[in-house]
Amino acid sequence: MDNTTNFSELVDVNKIWAIGSIHSSIEAFQSIKKYILSNFEVGDKIIFLGNIIGFRKRSKEIITEVLRLRFELMAKFKLSSNNIVFLRGAQEEMFSKLLQLQIAPNPKEILDWIFSHGVDQTIISYDFDPNEFKKTASQGTIQINKLTTKLNSKIISTPGHKEFFSNLKHAAYTDTKNVLFVNRGVDISRPLSAQNDCFWWGYQSFSEINKPYFSFKRIVRGYQSNKYNDIERSKNKVLCTLFKQPLTNNKILGGIFSKNGDILDLFESK
Repeated sequence: MDNTTNFSELVDVNKIWAIGSIHSSIEAFQSIKKYILSNFEVGDKIIFLGNIIGFRKRSKEIITEVLRLRFELMAKFKLSSNNIVFLRGAQEEMFSKLLQLQIAPNPKEILDWIFSHGVDQTIISYDFDPNEFKKTASQGTIQINKLTTKLNSKIISTPGHKEFFSNLKHAAYTDTKNVLFVNRGVDISRPLSAQNDCFWWGYQSFSEINKPYFSFKRIVRGYQSNKYNDIERSKNKVLCTLFKQPLTNNKILGGIFSKNGDILDLFESK
């Protein structure tokens, strides 16, 4: 994997497959994986729009499964690593904050907040007890560092996982600059180069965007917090959201797009 830039530009595109938030729904992912392997073609690219992990106790397992699909696609279609893109979502961002908890000015408050948003389930998947983190959060920097070091070591010892977390992109776009892929949103008043963390935390009123963002006439995102998502109507809109609330929903949404942003297909897991 290559992380020389926070953005991934897709060139020589046939079709682009985009997979919305998975949130560790491994059974649903197997359905999506089967569909991808049966319909993927030479020249296609694929983007996972973040939030692969979180909310369920199979985060470790889902990363391994997603990486296995990556290897299968690379072998079968002779894809290079930059043809398969993983974006950073809020879940991956919060997990990265957990791994740096020892440098946080308020570790207990941060831990309580990220655990309330599903990160506790991710550490369970790596065989750690959330209560151990809660206890250690008030014991000072040295003890917190010992615990996060253990978690980092577990990640490093799991094939491909350290590389996965180290190479997450902030956004992706086609070389035509007609279609942009993000986890949750962008600050539409700023160019991509001036964005902060809106990609995974969202931006006020982003769901109501009704005109192109610079040259991007289509924006595809993998998560939204509100429950309204008429995905079929998105064919005539700038924004296409590949996620449906509530979070307890096990379905995974995906789409296939042309390099100019046309929606070629919309699908969901069985």
